[in-house]
Amino acid sequence: MNPIVFVHGFMGGSAQWVPQETAFGSASVVAVDLPGYGQNAHLSPLPTIEAYSDWVLSELIRRGISCFDLIGHSMGGMIAQEMVAQAPDHIGRLVLYGTGAQGVLPGRFETIETSKKRALSEGAKATARRISATWFLAREDDPAYEGCAVIAEQSSAAAIVAGLEAMRKWDGRAHLKSLDKETLILWGDHDRTYSWEQTEQLWHTITRSNLAVIPLCAHTAHLERSGLFNSIVSAFLTTSS
Repeated sequence: MNPIVFVHGFMGGSAQWVPQETAFGSASVVAVDLPGYGQNAHLSPLPTIEAYSDWVLSELIRRGISCFDLIGHSMGGMIAQEMVAQAPDHIGRLVLYGTGAQGVLPGRFETIETSKKRALSEGAKATARRISATWFLAREDDPAYEGCAVIAEQSSAAAIVAGLEAMRKWDGRAHLKSLDKETLILWGDHDRTYSWEQTEQLWHTITRSNLAVIPLCAHTAHLERSGLFNSIVSAFLTTSS
């Protein structure tokens, strides 16, 4: 199998993918930390989704990874779509998970502008914990919540605002019909961030797309239902077209 590259979402980090590290047999798993987030919280955040895509591609080349399967979650799914548009020959199969083709998210639990204002007024740590709770069906009661909140807390207010602005400015709908990759669209059936309409848009517009809906979870199915998530992704990556 190709190496499997994981790109985390807004206020995420590579440490969120621990349940996936050994789930795919002999395939190597590469989880990046975007500038401004996770273990790269000390780096300056980037202004656009396209800039994050450039950064990930350059980072993978630096690590000697030139051909890989790609999994993008949430904002990372936007970055993954841009990576395919910019460097299609480097990417095998694609998983777009808990994401959409629009940076301004219809149906999001709150508008991006509201999130920006609240981040500046409440502070980065309070914002990180509040938004992290929306990622889980059980909110703060999910066993994985605290770990995600700690990762999110590493993001500065500047990184939070930059990520929200990058999403607000991005629209990938024009690329969808030309996204010629075997693609899995994966969605948690109680996702508060990405509505079914956005998932359906990906599924119906990307020519070679497949759909999996994971029940009884929200925006972090890879943590809430990790066994089911891993089995679905593994089957997709290893099944012949």
